[in-house]
Amino acid sequence: MAGVSRRTILATAFAAVLACAAPLSAANAGDMRIAFGDLPGIESIQTLAAIERAKERGVNVELIVLNDEDLAAQAIVGGQADVGIGAPYTLIQKVGVPIRIFAQISTLRFFPVVNSEFYKEWKDLDGQEVAVQARGSGTEAVMLLMAKNHGIKLGNISYVPGSEVRRNALLQGTIKASIVDAANRRALEAEAPGKFIVLPVEDLGASDEALFATADYLKNSAADVDILVEELMKTAREITANPAVAVELRNKYKLLPDLGAEADSEITEYYKETAEAGSLALNGGGADAAKDDFAFFSLAGQIEGDPASLRVDDFWDVSAIDRAVAKLGKK
Repeated sequence: MAGVSRRTILATAFAAVLACAAPLSAANAGDMRIAFGDLPGIESIQTLAAIERAKERGVNVELIVLNDEDLAAQAIVGGQADVGIGAPYTLIQKVGVPIRIFAQISTLRFFPVVNSEFYKEWKDLDGQEVAVQARGSGTEAVMLLMAKNHGIKLGNISYVPGSEVRRNALLQGTIKASIVDAANRRALEAEAPGKFIVLPVEDLGASDEALFATADYLKNSAADVDILVEELMKTAREITANPAVAVELRNKYKLLPDLGAEADSEITEYYKETAEAGSLALNGGGADAAKDDFAFFSLAGQIEGDPASLRVDDFWDVSAIDRAVAKLGKK
């Protein structure tokens, strides 16, 4: 696709979705279809627990796993889902997708990892292939920004959904440079000591995962949205105060059963590290998070314009988090 811009590719994809999507009736009051643009893993426990708690409060949530943030956004626009999970800044600005972010879940905590047999430092990746989560994802933004900061140009960027999938590919040698979350970084260090090098990354405060929906849905389903946002804040605050709560929530709601009980210690360690880093959004993000995102995604080349001139309202609807903070108090 040489010479074809990302905007053209994405716009064509969205046009295809809108043209082919079968007409869907609007979700009933109390119904919420959430498009999850990733493979749920340890890092998803907080979100999955919040969804279960929202169900307990009367919101009939259907979780749709799509493994790709682009697909999650397409599902929102095509009427196949109501709420998406991701950080769709590029889509909002460059394609004009009529969606708004309404709550931050967590900030970026990713670790670029390379096979030490082939690469030792950032400059070694000049012209080399790397694997990231998805087009427009935080993982791609981190890699692009680090390449820019180190004066190199990455080669082919392949999209491999799922941090655990990328970890396994690194172990198998099918990819030699990628980016993973904290849990899978620790797993690589434990499973193959000395084989991989974690490249340095400057401190990042931008959104990793956030909730987004159309303006119409946010207006017409405000009560359901408020419940989900409140439960996200509650779980974030509880886990940050006591990371062991993540295991309690996992066991209570039978989350990620395929991992088995042996994953509990890894979950505790992951959320302890996450809590120490302050990665979970205790107050839903809002204007402050948007400004951090503008600075990061602009530097990474995923949104255009002077970050100081970008308007929060063009990307976010903060009304739900304002109501949640008024009800729960600010942390």
